[in-house]
Amino acid sequence: MTMQVAIIGGGYAGMAAAVTLAQHGVKVAVFEAGKTLGGRARRVMANGHDVDNGQHLLLGAHTETLRLAQLVAPATPAWLRQPLQLHTLGGLQLKAPRLPAPLNTLLALLAARGITISERFAAVRFMLTQRRADFKLAHDMPVLQLLAQHTQPARLIDQLWAPLCIAALNTPIATASAQVFLNVLRDSLARRATDSDLILPTRDLSALFPDPAAEFVRVRGGSVITGKTVQAITHTAAGFTVNAEPYTHLICAVAPHQAARLLDGLDGLDAVRRLINALHYQPIATVYLQYPADVALTHAMLGLSGGLAQWVFDRGLTHNQAGLLAAVISAEGPHRELTQAELAQRVDAELRSALGSLPAPRAHTVIVEKRATYACVAGLQRPGQTTPLKNFYLAGDYTASDYPATLEAATRSGVKCAQLIMEHT
Repeated sequence: MTMQVAIIGGGYAGMAAAVTLAQHGVKVAVFEAGKTLGGRARRVMANGHDVDNGQHLLLGAHTETLRLAQLVAPATPAWLRQPLQLHTLGGLQLKAPRLPAPLNTLLALLAARGITISERFAAVRFMLTQRRADFKLAHDMPVLQLLAQHTQPARLIDQLWAPLCIAALNTPIATASAQVFLNVLRDSLARRATDSDLILPTRDLSALFPDPAAEFVRVRGGSVITGKTVQAITHTAAGFTVNAEPYTHLICAVAPHQAARLLDGLDGLDAVRRLINALHYQPIATVYLQYPADVALTHAMLGLSGGLAQWVFDRGLTHNQAGLLAAVISAEGPHRELTQAELAQRVDAELRSALGSLPAPRAHTVIVEKRATYACVAGLQRPGQTTPLKNFYLAGDYTASDYPATLEAATRSGVKCAQLIMEHT
């Protein structure tokens, strides 16, 4: 039987696998239950605008996602790229100069505003210590414990390390994996200068990669089917059947809580199921507030402190959606007790307090992904891409890698599954 690969899930992981296989002449069929590609990073409609079910920021270090997005849509740039800069209203102000890494980030820390000189030196000392250790720990621990071991001041933690951790791992520093956090610091701040660049998408997240990826696959003889749920997978002597069609290989690229259901009934996957079932999850809430068109921020992304929202994005500057601000609340917190209307009112009040006078918003939309990411806690075991079941692979941001649950972790996992299939055939 000619190699035919079924991919269940049309998010970033599944489409990364599909594109990689299609690029090498392998026939693939992608099954996506939703009508829109992208999974937990997809386009939704809000008050007449195409927005995202959650704001995502890429870094220059996210080379695989950027490469794939450029591969499937080479003609038009889909993002704004700028050197690392963090502007927190009423807090930390940091901007990296165009110098080789890690000099660029060390100088950015030394020149940062909003923290004291002693706090700046404490941050630099921490980074240099981790660099000498190659950003590796003998044993994983919570981020807060690591910072305490290196005597990082409480205000520095509040202004710098906690916001970075929550943005990267979507897990509070009291429980977040220090090793994964160090992996992020290593790849984004300590290698190439461009790795720390901020990459701000200028298209919705479906249009950024999954949609053009689907066209890339179809042009090369594959299929991408949306709006059709795969109810079960059958293991056969020749491989697998999905919706009564035979395939030699299968990549399960759905969210972990969905993967657990699909794995039921497949022999030899008990250990994988246990790892998946042991995962806990963290939410992300995005509050879209539509102000009059003349409302704009000084930067495309600003940090917020002291309230519920941690970041606010100006989609007028990035997506040409004038007056539309997107505030992000990562991980668990007291906001979970509020209704959507109450949450929108609280975020509007926080923006008024931080930005000064604002006209009343004309509309709001609140999107809460209750299981946006797995909780990236210290010592967490994650399943690998290969499984004990021959020719059956797992792709997704929750599978084993150096990275937390990000678009980059998802695309890397998909590419790895595709490469494993091609290497073993």
